[in-house]
Amino acid sequence: MFKRTMIAASLVVAALASAQSMAAVVGGGATLPEKLYGSTATSTTATGILSATVPGFSPYIGVGSGDGKKAFFGNDSTKLKLAAGTTIDYAGSDSVVSAAELAAYNADAVNGRTAYGPLIQVPAEATSVTVPYRIDGQTSLKLTSAQLADIFAGKITNWNQVQFNGAAGPDLQIKVVYRQETSGTTEIFTNHLKAVKPASVPTVSNSFVTAVGFDPVTNAPAGSSYIAVTGSGGVASAITGNNGAIGYVSPDYAQFNDAAKVASVNGYLPTEVNVQASLDTVTPPALGSNDAKDPLKWVPTFANPSVGYPIVGYTNLVFSQCYKDTTDTARIRVFLSRHYTGLNNTAISNHSFIPLSTTWQKAVYDNFYATTSSLRLGDTNTCNGIGRPL
Repeated sequence: MFKRTMIAASLVVAALASAQSMAAVVGGGATLPEKLYGSTATSTTATGILSATVPGFSPYIGVGSGDGKKAFFGNDSTKLKLAAGTTIDYAGSDSVVSAAELAAYNADAVNGRTAYGPLIQVPAEATSVTVPYRIDGQTSLKLTSAQLADIFAGKITNWNQVQFNGAAGPDLQIKVVYRQETSGTTEIFTNHLKAVKPASVPTVSNSFVTAVGFDPVTNAPAGSSYIAVTGSGGVASAITGNNGAIGYVSPDYAQFNDAAKVASVNGYLPTEVNVQASLDTVTPPALGSNDAKDPLKWVPTFANPSVGYPIVGYTNLVFSQCYKDTTDTARIRVFLSRHYTGLNNTAISNHSFIPLSTTWQKAVYDNFYATTSSLRLGDTNTCNGIGRPL
């Protein structure tokens, strides 16, 4: 009897060990890159650079940057609409980790630095925030940043207040489509609008309601019209279905180089050349420097760049340095090795994003992958006995 019990117990332990070793790397967040990463919500899972090219990654779950970060920082799988108790291994976010979020992580003994090691936040690819529109009969829309701020703040409410080729536009109410959930895309967008016209967009926020200072559902300016949606896909669908509509999305959800579909801002369409011109103004932290140890230094923001398309930023990935499951550590390191040596560049470009420059890729690789760096994900000295749970 004792022997049979021991055998049964051994089988249970072996089954548990097998289940743990087969546990997938789970994460999600920003909807802006979900097609690129390979999402359960899109038809591009087979080509996703996370869920398809790296064995052991679950399909990326797009829920918005805010909920993605909450899922990661609280190890709260319900934020990704998964069963309670599922370990969350990483987050995708266009919203930069704030100083308050980093301080909370560093102070959290249960789901923070003490248990999981230092935070790693790195840019994954660069993006424009593209401004799609639908105005029947118009084949181009040229706006200044100030006009864009006034449109989204409800101060310009009709297309006849905008010039089209030297003449007033049609008598057509503007329908502003905005993200109702917290969104890193919203944060990049409002970062620019606030910089150029704070009287219209007073706050930088991942919440559109907070950024413009009013709730469009209950307190929109007189004469204005707003449509609240969820996700970049929701924005794209609402614009397609509403004459007079304008919104903001990832370039992956719009024909970013087609003037008949997206607005030019300050004379620039969001083409790769125009976006790259803005990004090249900032260099990465130096290898092993104090800046390199600070997750907040790895993701620059571009409030109002002096050259190129003005609404740009990075979409980012957030990890802990340590994982208890050595298989998950190896899987994530495979992704880092691929992504930051240029193997994903073609896929990134095919999804209308901008690959990091060679300088930025090498900086991320040298600091967070190379075996000579103490900052590397999975460093055995730092991760001795700690890590995100199995």
